[in-house]
Amino acid sequence: MPTIQKLLTSGKSLGKAISKTSIFKTKSIENIIEGAKKNSLERSLGAFDLLLLGIGCTIGTGIFVLTGINAAKYAGPAIAISYFLAVIICIFAALAYTEFAAMVPVAGSAYTYSYVVMGELVAWMVAWCLILEYTVCASTIASGWSGYFVGILNAGGIHIPDYLTKAPAAGGAINLPATFISLCVGLSLTWGTKESILVNRILVGVKLCTVFAFILIAVPHVKIINYAEFIPFGWNGVVLGAATIFFAYIGFDSFAAAAEETKNPKRNLPIGIIGSLLICALLYVVVSLVLTGITNYSELNNPEPMAYALRQNGSRIGSALVGTGALVGMTSAMLVMMYGQSRLFFVLSRDGLIPAIFSKIPKKPETPYVSCLLVTLAVSSVSGLVPIGTISRLTSLGTLVAFTVVALSVIILRIQKPHLRRPFKCPAVFVTAPIAAISCSYLLYTLFLEVGEIFLIWIALGLAIYFFHSRKRSPLYVK
Repeated sequence: MPTIQKLLTSGKSLGKAISKTSIFKTKSIENIIEGAKKNSLERSLGAFDLLLLGIGCTIGTGIFVLTGINAAKYAGPAIAISYFLAVIICIFAALAYTEFAAMVPVAGSAYTYSYVVMGELVAWMVAWCLILEYTVCASTIASGWSGYFVGILNAGGIHIPDYLTKAPAAGGAINLPATFISLCVGLSLTWGTKESILVNRILVGVKLCTVFAFILIAVPHVKIINYAEFIPFGWNGVVLGAATIFFAYIGFDSFAAAAEETKNPKRNLPIGIIGSLLICALLYVVVSLVLTGITNYSELNNPEPMAYALRQNGSRIGSALVGTGALVGMTSAMLVMMYGQSRLFFVLSRDGLIPAIFSKIPKKPETPYVSCLLVTLAVSSVSGLVPIGTISRLTSLGTLVAFTVVALSVIILRIQKPHLRRPFKCPAVFVTAPIAAISCSYLLYTLFLEVGEIFLIWIALGLAIYFFHSRKRSPLYVK
């Protein structure tokens, strides 16, 4: 017994020592909110804007491009089950996100939430994964945009040389259309938040009209025979499909970064997060069933599957309309992802982990313009030089890490501070949050088997930057 008592005492002492170490020090919610007031962004977004931001980000490459590609490579017509499985997991994670977003209404998303509970090192690594998520997701969307753009030009008799539309690893020199649209969207963000939100409203409206037009045009051409091989790659294919397309639902993660620019965030953030997720889930499942119903899944491994499927069924006008609408839709998705990325750099800079210039906000434009320019450069480079298949899987890895950490953080904070005021409470938190954490971890493991080496290199790079640079800049650093 005395030995056990000594071990317990030693364990407690070690825990206290670790908690005092700068890399595990946490920030209180009060300190984070107070710090944000000193250099904050203007609150200009309402619940409707958040709904549109969520839809704008979520309905993009996932529905216009990867639905077809992942059906052909992983799940067949059962890609609809993959989307359903992914959204169930996402709903659990979204409830955890919503509790934090309403409680800590500042920019930073999962990075800020994990800083409150798990300390600086974990928060930095979550931010590092979010950087991967946002940058790679925006680049994936840009690559998908390029595929539709080239398809429309080809249909009109205009042909761009292959070496200007493919990444080097795919046999080209650069994906020039992807680079071009990345630069245009990035410069739009630098222009200003209000202006970008106005553009997003218009783009989302066009996008939703495009999705509904595809459904209406395609439904009469559905052939039951195309569902004969509903799960051609087995259950493993369905799960891998869910893991790969998981990033298609990360709209709520990226616009949780908009908390600091939201009016009445304690009310509007829950509406935006849960509402946009449910709307998008319904659209994904319906479109995937219709798409694999009008064309055999094996033919959909191309950069413009929805337009291709309509052409195969004799609807060239419908194909052109969907192709044009897809360009608009993916542009709005890029805008939101790059917006979330620039705000993450803004918060990292405000916390002292990266240079202060990234959080400077001039009077005109009223945006963290250096962060916006950095994001623009990163996305345009990756989208122009890396193939879409590789970058789409990396996006989901970063997303799943962030979701897992947030779910665990909600549980820990409920135990540590049960009486803390929570404007929105995650229902049945000790059931909901563990399900989110376990499910995300399982998908993470499934995807890690595919692209784990690249992800480990990214994590090692993040740790090196933190210990040799960011930690020494942090206000929490103890010499």
